[in-house]
Amino acid sequence: MGSLPHVVEDCGGVVQLFSDGTIYRSNDIGFPVPIITDQSIVFKDCLFDKTNDLHLRLYKPTSMPPSSPAKKFSVILFLHGGGFCVGTRAWPNFHNCCLKLASGLNALVAAPDYRLAPEHRLPAAMEDGFSALQWLQAQVSSDEGDAWVNGGEVDCDQVFVLGDSSGGNIAHHLAVRVGAGSTGLAPVRVRGYILMAPFFGGVARTKSEEGPSEQLLSLEILDRQYEN
Repeated sequence: MGSLPHVVEDCGGVVQLFSDGTIYRSNDIGFPVPIITDQSIVFKDCLFDKTNDLHLRLYKPTSMPPSSPAKKFSVILFLHGGGFCVGTRAWPNFHNCCLKLASGLNALVAAPDYRLAPEHRLPAAMEDGFSALQWLQAQVSSDEGDAWVNGGEVDCDQVFVLGDSSGGNIAHHLAVRVGAGSTGLAPVRVRGYILMAPFFGGVARTKSEEGPSEQLLSLEILDRQYEN
């Protein structure tokens, strides 16, 4: 009889890779972060990639403040972090961040999920980020598109991509692929990219990788995430 599958890679108990190639991914994660309630913002989930069963969460202010000089909401594509291995649009920290972005910037925020490693190796996550932009383009271009996007309140000529940690890495790759002000996704036009503590690595160590190592995200774990 062969031996039972055993753990060969362990990311804090949240994601475990077994010797037979199977993956365990925990959905029971205790967050010490209360979910913010902001009555000025409404949100909903939308399927943006039927093939890969990927959803995004839209956040929209209920109204434009009377003092605002803008006549339409700009758009922010928010790409969550998680080392490419964990995280969803519904995690409290990401949800709260998107609420604050929508409220503070009077913007429509779109927060997509993307395929995670090790089940889906890079560049799957980058492709999913681009798919989210294509979804926005499709909604604006179709008479049957989502009313929150093509209802006349949104200025899709003013789109900004914001990424946190691994999401910042994805935002970087979108910047290389799409560029700023590109008309390739017209009428959607990305005007800028914001990288929040972007997660980068390579053959040569970056200055931040040289140490000291963080307790949770050690250099060994970071290397394994990129290998996956």
